[in-house]
Amino acid sequence: MKRILAIAPYLALTLPTTALAEAFERPIPQPQTHVAEFWFLVGSVALVLSLVAVQMLVSRR
Repeated sequence: MKRILAIAPYLALTLPTTALAEAFERPIPQPQTHVAEFWFLVGSVALVLSLVAVQMLVSRR
């Protein structure tokens, strides 16, 4: 019981601060830029080439 009474002032100070929090604002999605699309294409091609290389390395002949 003594612990609860010792913690009570700290709880009384911290609980009202959560009521002052701002409402959640949803982020607005940004459009893709040409640079981002280019690097996505480069990454996609690199992924496909690496998959082909792995297939060639592990294929049984």
